[in-house]
Amino acid sequence: MVADVLETVADTAADIAVIGAAVVWPNRPAQMQMLEQRYHLHRLDLAADPDALLAAVGGRVRAVVTSHGGGFPKHLLDRLPRLEIVASSGVGVDTLCVADCHARGIPVTHTPDVLTEDVADMGLLLLATVRRLLPAERWVRQGLWQKRGMMPLNRSVTGKKLGIVGLGRIGKAIARRAEAFGMAVCYYGRRRQEGVDYPWYDDLVQLAREVDILMPVLPGGEQTRGIISAEVLRALGPGGYFVNIARGSVVDEPALVALLQQGGLAGAGLDVFADEPRVPAALLDLDNVVLQPHCASGTEETRGAMAQLVVDNLAAHFAGRPLLTPVG
Repeated sequence: MVADVLETVADTAADIAVIGAAVVWPNRPAQMQMLEQRYHLHRLDLAADPDALLAAVGGRVRAVVTSHGGGFPKHLLDRLPRLEIVASSGVGVDTLCVADCHARGIPVTHTPDVLTEDVADMGLLLLATVRRLLPAERWVRQGLWQKRGMMPLNRSVTGKKLGIVGLGRIGKAIARRAEAFGMAVCYYGRRRQEGVDYPWYDDLVQLAREVDILMPVLPGGEQTRGIISAEVLRALGPGGYFVNIARGSVVDEPALVALLQQGGLAGAGLDVFADEPRVPAALLDLDNVVLQPHCASGTEETRGAMAQLVVDNLAAHFAGRPLLTPVG
């Protein structure tokens, strides 16, 4: 009996080892080692000629490992006739051809929940923006404290009104943090949420007009593209702050830059941009803007948990078990 079980386990391990998996974007080192032990990896991310590699191995690929940044476009899907699953590290799916995958019966997985708290922490970019922490740090480093005395006063976050656009898991986590800082919270969404006491707005311009800080917490994609329009930003006004830890595509970026240059907004905290990693040059010269390199989930703990979900979703699929975090 024991011998039979061991033989079955060995056969299963051998079967898994011959499964071809294309790597569009690498996972974390520890999890990449797990994948290397379990699958035959085809490293598109490292290939000098990805097209030639695809031509050679595309017919053997049954899984894809990628990320939001790496994406998974339809033209790549079309070259993988035996593909069974796409496992992406990241909560956003706007760079993945999800509908095309589903049309072929191919599940797509992502990594929600595990990054909620760290991304919500980055929402407190509003603190650095409103309290002008980076200019204050430069004031010290450049010797201006000694030469010119105290820097000009900044503004308090306590008592400010925060408008969250999209009150999902991350939006709610940001709201809890904002309340701890003594802020009032309200939100915009397609409908009022049951069990939520924050004031709800169904008019985004009105929300922007009535808050001090506006923060989108939305997925990217065509449905949300440019939802923070020039009209919305103008409604936020010269005393208002804009903080974006969602996607660069959700805001009219040229309008945002123009308003910041013209004094139409008090400041902005930006972790995401429309054409990453390229950042509008005009933003680099503005003292009232805090810039981050799309790193809201960029902690060892969270990226490790995201990477492990990729491994675990693949393992579940090839073992015939339910997927942990499929994209609906």
